[in-house]
Amino acid sequence: MKSQAAAPIRAAKRIVGRRDSVLARKSIRESLVSLAGLIGCPVRDENGRDIGKLVDVVVRHGEETYPPVSGLIVKVGARKSFINGARISTLTNNEIRLSSTTINLTDYVRRDGESLLDADVLDHQIVDVDGLRVVRSSDLYLAPLDKEIRVVGVDISFVSFLRRIFPGSFSRRPTPERVVDWATVASLADSSGVVRTSGSRSKLSQLRPADLADLIEDLAGREQSALVKMLDPDLAADALEEMEDDELQGLIRGLTTEHSAELLSRMEPDESAEVLRDLDDTHRESILNAMEKGTASQLRELVSFDETLAGGMMTTHMLVVKESDTIASALKLLVDNRERDISDGVVVVDLKGRLVDHIQTIELVAGKASSEVATLVGPPYPTAVRIDTPLDEVVEEFINNRGSSIIVTDEKSKPVGRILADDLVDSLTSTENRGFAQGGSL
Repeated sequence: MKSQAAAPIRAAKRIVGRRDSVLARKSIRESLVSLAGLIGCPVRDENGRDIGKLVDVVVRHGEETYPPVSGLIVKVGARKSFINGARISTLTNNEIRLSSTTINLTDYVRRDGESLLDADVLDHQIVDVDGLRVVRSSDLYLAPLDKEIRVVGVDISFVSFLRRIFPGSFSRRPTPERVVDWATVASLADSSGVVRTSGSRSKLSQLRPADLADLIEDLAGREQSALVKMLDPDLAADALEEMEDDELQGLIRGLTTEHSAELLSRMEPDESAEVLRDLDDTHRESILNAMEKGTASQLRELVSFDETLAGGMMTTHMLVVKESDTIASALKLLVDNRERDISDGVVVVDLKGRLVDHIQTIELVAGKASSEVATLVGPPYPTAVRIDTPLDEVVEEFINNRGSSIIVTDEKSKPVGRILADDLVDSLTSTENRGFAQGGSL
């Protein structure tokens, strides 16, 4: 029979990854140890005498890409004691040998920033960022790295899952088919949150919001919430905007009130209003009360509109300037708000705040910087609808004018928002799903 180390070595050689993957190093490949195989193995002192059996492995997680083992939970008699990871002198697939016969056995109490690999990570969902997929961890691999024992890989094969449910020596033979480098893992939930690594957060930040939305939707429960918490708030808000309505509702219900309020505050107002509109009154108010007052007031107004009217599908994100403002100041406003994805120009109002025109960015760039915006006002004038305009009339205006957006005004002709083409599509889809369009004029 081949040695127990041969299987993980062969598996590691089959890994296709980046050159900087630690699993590509020969020294790491030759020292891989299966976590699943370790559980229940004897823990011995330096003279080979049994101290107890391994119950779990504790890792410290934070900014390091490969979390180091901070300790062992060992069953000694009737107790589950903690042994500092610094005491480990030898780690194989058969045993753990300690460096000293003098061990201070203390009961384990979880500390902040720690995870139990068997209890918290094994058999949980993870996100493989490089593969853009959600998978389940069948086994974890440990190896010495930078003078510490660290988690270096995640086995996601079904074969490894099967071998763990059979008793006897078969469970001691790590035979992974596919191993994911830990550096590419974005979400591994523990009992209080997520195993975070700087490498995984960096990789997540490079993904498109739509790809992140797919990953979030493929997760469930605490892993789903944990992944959202790993993301930069603005990126998380963008990803939430790409999610299906039902999935997004479920996610919001699983987040804390404060986290929900932060994310909804960063989303487009019309998208946030749509989410809030579908929550029960108590939950909606708790989230709104956790927001900045100005944002909450704006969203309360949007939520109050019927979503089959112009006011219910508009976004309040738009840039407004006066006729008397200079072209230079209008361009500066565009630059200052470039992160808000408002790039098609500015809405122009008169001294009383009434709609005058919508000036495209290219017109501003071509104009004389010191001139007033009023010098650019002229036909064709923008399409505008009242805040209480029905959906079918909004559709008709889009068809007749073929613009990218329509400005929404109040009863005094003051601009209060605008409807983008994708917002209109969302409204049409939503209302049709509820039977709005059945037998109607749309």
